[in-house]
Amino acid sequence: MKCFQNIRPLYKGIILIILSAFFFALMNMFVQLSGDVPFIQKSFFRNIVAFFFAGILLVKEKKKISLPKKALLPLILRAFFGTLGVLCNFYALGKLDLADASILNKMSPFFAILFSIFLLKERIRPVQMLIVTGAFLGAMCVVKPSFANTATFPALIGLSSGMCAGLAYTFVRMLGQRGVKGAVIVCFFSGFSCLVTLPVLLLDFHPMSWFQLTMLILAGLSASGGQFTITSAYCYAPAKDVSIYDYSQIIFSATLGFLVFGQVPDWLSWVGYFTIFAMAFAMFMYNRRNVQQTEKSSS
Repeated sequence: MKCFQNIRPLYKGIILIILSAFFFALMNMFVQLSGDVPFIQKSFFRNIVAFFFAGILLVKEKKKISLPKKALLPLILRAFFGTLGVLCNFYALGKLDLADASILNKMSPFFAILFSIFLLKERIRPVQMLIVTGAFLGAMCVVKPSFANTATFPALIGLSSGMCAGLAYTFVRMLGQRGVKGAVIVCFFSGFSCLVTLPVLLLDFHPMSWFQLTMLILAGLSASGGQFTITSAYCYAPAKDVSIYDYSQIIFSATLGFLVFGQVPDWLSWVGYFTIFAMAFAMFMYNRRNVQQTEKSSS
């Protein structure tokens, strides 16, 4: 820990966001290893663990939790779309290769840009729109839309998980602007997800083996690790400097998919991966250049 304290904040942020990407890749792997458990049941166990983790952190702070004005509706909408995103992601994980499901879920930053236009009244420049369009073309290489392709529907659901996550992250940004703490957002989201999925779980509970239960608990622990490390990463460094490293999850997912499941993505999926990586890198460089120009003009 002392060695970590001596590292520059930027490098801490990079290390933590890569660590969060690894945790989320592990979460997806454990979800797939849990087998034929219904995806709603998987979601419940993933979120109940995160709920207790966030709850423990809030209790340790021993501070009164108060929500700012106009924060309740964005908090509910963040939880609602976040829950939809998790459900869609877990459904896709049951039908697609690990890397394919992961890259489609990682379309969330591009969706967040689009939603920020309408919800946060932010402007999108022509270059940004071109980059977003390129990312969607890359996603289509992974989806491979065709009535003859049985994986098209699960892939579209996987893409929907990225869309819902992007919308949820837009509300997270709105909540951050209104002073809501990260642990409160995580706890509310996890508790909301558990309450929404609990009735379905009770009505259609599928008995699980000890192995399946262990996998889902590990998925929840991995998700908690991913959520809190990514939150810490953005505390140490701005998103413009570290967000690109979040895409390392695709490398981890492809590696785990090959080693654990023997999955090898086809050439069109690799074209999609490369295109989305390239668009993410282009957005990263574009944002950095704009920030540098702004700093020069203000100095």
